[in-house]
Order: sequence, then structure tokens, then C-alpha cells
Amino acid sequence: MNIDKSSTALIVIDMQRDFLDHRGYAAKAGLDVDLLRMAMPGVSRLLSAARSANMAIVHTREANLPDLSDVPPAFRDATLNSGAPVGSHGPLGRLLIRDEPGSCIVDELSPLGGEIVIDKPGFSAFENTSLGMILTSRGIKNLILCGITTEVCVSSTLRTAIDRGYRCVTVGDACASSYPDLHDASLRIIGVEGGIFGKVSTVDDVVRAIEEG
Repeated sequence: MNIDKSSTALIVIDMQRDFLDHRGYAAKAGLDVDLLRMAMPGVSRLLSAARSANMAIVHTREANLPDLSDVPPAFRDATLNSGAPVGSHGPLGRLLIRDEPGSCIVDELSPLGGEIVIDKPGFSAFENTSLGMILTSRGIKNLILCGITTEVCVSSTLRTAIDRGYRCVTVGDACASSYPDLHDASLRIIGVEGGIFGKVSTVDDVVRAIEEG
């Protein structure tokens, strides 16, 4: 694997307390937080490598406006059915709402100064955000994707990125889901038809490519 560090960004998807803290949205919705946390060591290694190489780094957070005006209707209905309505109150503040404690990225993976943080109202990091404009302004053409959840926000961001012309690598062991079968299926889908959704790689291979690039 060859990585052009000047035109590549690391996209770290939704490593926030609402998903990774046992008091947040995911736990209240009945998801297995311990399985989601399995992405954290791999993400940490990717961040360290990208920072050492001075690569562009983008962190996303799934976080909505306090008045819920930007919540996709289907998602709002789904959270009602899950028992964890978006905007309802929990131990980490209102669930999936901007500037609440639960929306913060976990301390272990906290952004450093100069790293981009994007709040997104939906699943894809491109929809209703400034991400596309930011990447274009920096000459970014290639993306390395990691984070949670593999079958929802990672996959949604990946598909939008491919449609917009980015070349993408998804780091399978730096992604996670509460449903291992869906995690595995999502990674397998990437490679269909010769890799129409890019490539799947490992933390070891991506870190090595960054260090050797």
C-alpha cells in the first residue's frame, strides 16, 4: 500500500461518549458498548501515525441541534423504538445533542489542536456538513476511514465519499459494531465487483504505509 500523505486524510468516525461510555446513547439503546470499544486501540494507533506524519485528521461526532430540527425523521422514529429517543435526558446529558457531555469524543482519542471536528446530524459525515468543502480546500483526494459503527456511519460516509470521487481505505480492525455479523458483512461488501467501495486494510498495514511513505 502506498499513501500520499499530502493528499490523504484520516477520518475518525463518531468515537464519542454517547457510543463508547456505558452511560451514553448506545448503552441506553441496548447496544453492546464493549464491542464498540474494540475499535479504540486501532483508532489510537492510526491517530498516532497520522499525527507523526502531519496528515490531515478529521474527527466526526453524531450530534444534533438542541431543537432537533436537523434530526432525520426516520432516525428520530427509530430512536423512539429503541428506547433511547434522540434529545432525551441521560447521565451524560441529552442524547446525541451538540455540546452535551455525551457528544464529546472520549478522552483516550481526544482531538489535538488543529485537527478538524465535524458535528453531523445524520449518518454520512458529508451530508449537511462542511466536510466536503474542507477536504477540497486542502487538496484531499484519498481517505482512510475508521470508527463506529461499521454498518451505519462508517458505511454511509464511505459510500458518499466514493460517489464524490474519493479513493478510500477502510481499516477493518479500527472499526466496530455491536453486531459482529454486520461488521463482517459490511467489510465484505466493500470488496465486491473488484472493490467498488475501495479497499479494506488493517491497522498494521496502514500504519506501516504511513511510516514508510
